[in-house]
Amino acid sequence: MDLFSDPISWTEKLNPIVVQYQERKHPLAYQNPYQLMIMVILSAQDSDANINKIAPALFNRFPDFESLVPATPEDLFPYISGVRHFQMKTEWILETAQMIKTDANIPLTMDTLTQLKGIGRKSANVIMKELQIKPAVGIVVDLHVLRVAPRIGLIPATQDGNKAEKLLMQLLPRDIWEAIGMCISFLGREICRPTNPKCSICPINQYCLYYNN
Repeated sequence: MDLFSDPISWTEKLNPIVVQYQERKHPLAYQNPYQLMIMVILSAQDSDANINKIAPALFNRFPDFESLVPATPEDLFPYISGVRHFQMKTEWILETAQMIKTDANIPLTMDTLTQLKGIGRKSANVIMKELQIKPAVGIVVDLHVLRVAPRIGLIPATQDGNKAEKLLMQLLPRDIWEAIGMCISFLGREICRPTNPKCSICPINQYCLYYNN
């Protein structure tokens, strides 16, 4: 089976996972845009489960950006010391609070979000997707997407998230950008695991380069 000469478009091939996952909320258990932004910053190189675990106490003490403005690193440390690179992330969060000052000022464009410390294109895409900012200007590319997209044959292997995103944006139509990144991510979390992937139950296994080789 020559997947690359297959006349069926990748939009059609990926549709089963879009149907399966497009309504799924991000695993970060946020309640509002402020919490989402802080949790996205904290989740870099850490697990969503760990961030969800520390979040209730953190947000009980700091319920909004206004409450973070007068905070010091020592105020924040007890609540996020279980997070990887917490000292650096504390600096990012407090600097962001000083810039934003109030939840009403949370930026909602790619350019303004990526000007903030700790927020790159991946994080900005997550925030904009979850807050349903349209039209989508990019595709969420997390560690799961970096693994799964090359495995199924979408793009060449790369560890550069921005490069992977650019390749996906060139390959896929804009109308599925908003959904497809997290759909691939959920596939990677649940089925296309790093080891022992559950290929037999994958809804797109007939088009998968890894499965068919």
